[in-house]
Amino acid sequence: MNQTVPPVLPVAARLASFAAECTPPAAVDAVSRRLLFDIVGLAVAARGTDYVGAALASAVDAGSCTAFGHERQLGLYDAALVNGTAAHGEDFDDTFEGGPIHAGAVVVSAVLAIAERRGLDGRAAMRGIAVGAELMCRMSLVAPQATHKAGFHPTAIFGAPAAAAAVGAALGLGPDVIGRALGISGSLASGIIEYLADGSSTKRLHAGAAAQAGVRAALLAEAGFTGPISVFEGSHGMYRAFAPSKAPDFMPLLEGLGKQWIVETLAFKPYACGTMTQPFIDCAKKLAALGIGAEEIASIVCKVGEGTVHRLWEPLAEKQRPPNGYAGKFSTPYCMAVGFLDGEAGLGQFTDERVRDAAIRALAAKISYEINPADPYPSNFTGHLKAVLKDGTIHEFHQPYMRGGAREPLPDAEMESKFEANLRFGGLRERSIAALRASLEQIAAGGPIDLAGARA
Repeated sequence: MNQTVPPVLPVAARLASFAAECTPPAAVDAVSRRLLFDIVGLAVAARGTDYVGAALASAVDAGSCTAFGHERQLGLYDAALVNGTAAHGEDFDDTFEGGPIHAGAVVVSAVLAIAERRGLDGRAAMRGIAVGAELMCRMSLVAPQATHKAGFHPTAIFGAPAAAAAVGAALGLGPDVIGRALGISGSLASGIIEYLADGSSTKRLHAGAAAQAGVRAALLAEAGFTGPISVFEGSHGMYRAFAPSKAPDFMPLLEGLGKQWIVETLAFKPYACGTMTQPFIDCAKKLAALGIGAEEIASIVCKVGEGTVHRLWEPLAEKQRPPNGYAGKFSTPYCMAVGFLDGEAGLGQFTDERVRDAAIRALAAKISYEINPADPYPSNFTGHLKAVLKDGTIHEFHQPYMRGGAREPLPDAEMESKFEANLRFGGLRERSIAALRASLEQIAAGGPIDLAGARA
């Protein structure tokens, strides 16, 4: 008797089943809790910036959803956009080694907006955050580096379907509906990386736009709108469109889905700048710890992964003199120089005034790179420098991984300190900090969602 081989389910159908049916384990709940606190804190920290002000000014609907750090309440879509933009705005949010993508700003913003709009509880919200973050991390592994190579921002591209799945999971939608939402999200995903040319604000927008797109895709699907179930692997699908230089390998996306949660390896940043610059800052701080003065340094050469060069090192002369604070976040020479001279790279190190400092520019001008063909990027983010002093002395340092990632997670105390520092940077007083912390603890524990404490 002949047996018929069952057809392979489309990728989106398998992801939708996971989103509708999975139960995140306790370790993933802990990561989701970190995401919740980190993202809300970062959004509050950015509340006084010009780009958040512009995003708020663009909002057209009043509603029941919180704009973190603002008294004004917004409609569902505007809240997702404003909060996602604010949370990613200072590039101090989580990242995933192997992507890289920034999941929290997208999925937390989308899920909290729909949770407030629909009256969901913390249990539903935390489940949605876990689902969205897990899928966004996995999506980034299918064709590594190819999205950036095509000129697109992976957070923007994979954020839309991740947010759609997150909202669907939080709402308790069935797999057929979530599958349609994923199909729709492919037509709403966008985000180019030309912001690298001048440090303009569009990268900040990408997380908010992806959150907004995911919410819209989920609600369209809930209402019966359709989208292609072949959205990922199709001949005109997302990977063909946004990562055309590499054949997609869906094994990292699908293997162990629901049994092994790679979101447990999510990295939380110790520095307020681009992900791959961070191990280089650690190297610069190690050099400074020797008591060497910047004037003693003749040159610093760094070994780097080829895939990082076009975003973080070139054009080298421009990276050594970034035009504004935001551009400084994506300049490894600047990040190393400010880390060496200031001993930190927090929110205060990336202002327009600080990047014009003559001492920082003088040191950054001494920093260059050479490509290391054996560099493990993007599976691991490392740092290296070789400093030659004017007297001929050589010092060499290597950072084998990103602090805050899977190999050296930030301690709970450091995460708590970061949360409070971000709220204080945003101007919140101690009473408001305590109230907001209590509200987020209630959500993380699965209780009612009351974000009044975030309306400062």
